Amino acid sequence: MKTPPPSPSFTRVAALTAAACLLLAGCSAVGGTDDASEADTAANASGLKVALITHGGEGDAFWELVHKGAQAAAAKDGIDLTFASDSDPAGQAGLMRDAISRKVDGIAVTLAKPTAMTGPVAEARAAGIPVVGLNSGIDDWQSAGLVGYFGQDESVAGRAVGDKLDDLRAKHALCVIHERGNVALEARCAGVKKSFGGETENLYVDGTDMDAVTASVATRLRQDPSIDEVVMNGAQFALAAVKSADEARSKAHVATFDLNKDLVKAVQAGDVQFAVDQQPYLQGYLAVDSLWLYRTNGNTLGGGEAPVLTGPAFVTRANIASVAEFAANGTR
Repeated sequence: MKTPPPSPSFTRVAALTAAACLLLAGCSAVGGTDDASEADTAANASGLKVALITHGGEGDAFWELVHKGAQAAAAKDGIDLTFASDSDPAGQAGLMRDAISRKVDGIAVTLAKPTAMTGPVAEARAAGIPVVGLNSGIDDWQSAGLVGYFGQDESVAGRAVGDKLDDLRAKHALCVIHERGNVALEARCAGVKKSFGGETENLYVDGTDMDAVTASVATRLRQDPSIDEVVMNGAQFALAAVKSADEARSKAHVATFDLNKDLVKAVQAGDVQFAVDQQPYLQGYLAVDSLWLYRTNGNTLGGGEAPVLTGPAFVTRANIASVAEFAANGTR
């Protein structure tokens, strides 16, 4: 059985409404009623096999949050979940083909470099395996034939950051991209440039070498003292940029996309101005849960036509208390 092809688009409001309904349904199941107990028993007997395949680098705290959310959904739904990741697009494609050969019941995949994943996605669909996207590939998931997508619109998030920098009266932003060719990171920085009234420049660094990231950002700050804002694309990279500014004796502020418990402390201390939270835990959770819903009840979130947005949301010193507890628990 092949997964259904996409049809004309609905609005993103429908996607957000569907996500809210899913979350409310999940909360209801925790109540301990007889119906909830019966649902839990059925879920534990589902026997479904799902593969989560991402492009994240080894030991990346962001992807640990995605994986943790996916594990929570798998435990609730009685799913046998496997997680694999490869930052090399050819390697990621190979991981997906391995999952197809194992005849899994569903695949959740990131499309950071969509061209490399087109073939494996088509092979999965031909084998009757539903595929959903998460985190990266919001502009490509429908054309690839995925049955759903969970993440933030990176262009919208980038423009929101540009507007925020205007509010902060910044004049010269350095947007740092730690993985060349990643469509999500490129879209973020392009969004910043589109809406920010000041000057925006991109700096490409090697995200697999944190010392090199720190050194590269520090060098650029020394070269141009007019840079007053450094925009990073990951929580751990933002912490590196704080060191860069110190080493360069620069007055530049640091802001970032994404959040983790260490970054929460940096925002609380005022070392990082703000973070854009796309809720990676939720992305992993919804991606896996949606495959269970699709396989057991034919459901598609957003009608299979609109992405379910998990961000952006600004986290600042003013509202950090609202997420600090969850970040400490390793779920934000």
